[in-house]
Amino acid sequence: MTEVLIAGGAVMGASVAFWLTRLDPGIRVTVVEPDPSYATSSTALSAAGIRSQFTNEVNVAISRFGIEFIRDFARWTGPAGEIPDLGLRENGYLFLTGTETGAVQLENLAAMQRGLGASTEVLDRMGLAARFPWMQLDDIVAGAFGPRDEGFFDNMGLLSGMKNAARAAGAAWLTDRVLRFQRNGDRILAAELEKGGRRQADVFVNCAGPRAAGLMRSMGLDLPVEPRKRTIFVVDAPAARHPDAPLVIDPSGIWMRPEHGQWLAATVPATDGPCDEDDFVPQSELWEDHVWPALYARAEGFGAARVIREWAGHYAFNTLDQNAIIGRNPQVPNLYHANGFSGHGLQQAPAVGRGIAEQIVHGDWVTLDLSPLGVQRVLDGQPFAEAAIV
Repeated sequence: MTEVLIAGGAVMGASVAFWLTRLDPGIRVTVVEPDPSYATSSTALSAAGIRSQFTNEVNVAISRFGIEFIRDFARWTGPAGEIPDLGLRENGYLFLTGTETGAVQLENLAAMQRGLGASTEVLDRMGLAARFPWMQLDDIVAGAFGPRDEGFFDNMGLLSGMKNAARAAGAAWLTDRVLRFQRNGDRILAAELEKGGRRQADVFVNCAGPRAAGLMRSMGLDLPVEPRKRTIFVVDAPAARHPDAPLVIDPSGIWMRPEHGQWLAATVPATDGPCDEDDFVPQSELWEDHVWPALYARAEGFGAARVIREWAGHYAFNTLDQNAIIGRNPQVPNLYHANGFSGHGLQQAPAVGRGIAEQIVHGDWVTLDLSPLGVQRVLDGQPFAEAAIV
């Protein structure tokens, strides 16, 4: 009987466990997760969005399955998932550009996305003004909008439902931390746990999020993944109540979306770089310096906006190409990766977990060819870039 040990039990680890137990009910799966509350996990601290608007085909295909899975979650997970609905709100994503060149790029990407089943449409300034009359658009040339199959959902519901279903099918969750992998040549023999000592298995999966590179360093191997801090502001703006607004990606570098009568908003720090794995202190200065001025310039009603809450989470940032690193490691063939998602791991978890489970059970990708995101490109130093990083 094959025994699989998964390092990290947030949404990606839960997805791998869910699909493994679904594809091979006889497999033994142990998920090692240090914090069952998930208080500082990227899953819990995300903006909980899904979109088809990516710049390469494999990421669009991944999200096409993701929206199918999220929309029909109760059917996929069954009664054992215990989550009847993920509260999907199909408000869409809106990518704005202030240049003619950007508008052409949006048109080209929209054509590719529509070819894979997405609904992306590109609107000029007049079309944007008609659809979003509350926005200030004097500096905008065009915007790409997904009127369906894009929006926001219950992030912790996705995690909980897959975890519940996996556990009901026999997967075990162990409250502990994988400190290192013990390797002999091209094979991992065991994982060393913080509390539980040495744990043997046949197959190991690195789902350790922003800490994934540390597990690789424990074997003398590199992984171009580091934690990058992102601060999200919960904003109350009484004069700007637009509950049907999309998630707007602004040329200024901010994004904004409605949330229960308020707004979530964030930006990428100007001095973006790696942070300490335990640093979750919000960068409050970003509000006054960057986020609020951009909100005020973009939409009516943000003059009286105020921050009512803020939090910081971590991206597992792939410094090579900001794209996922997934699948079997050619250097260590009994190690599989689900790493480096650079902010879009939550929405990609259903398809990626399925793909990794297929590799483990069947020996290769089956339903989607995820090989462009494989480990070999990292070993070769050949980027496969995703430009639409939010």
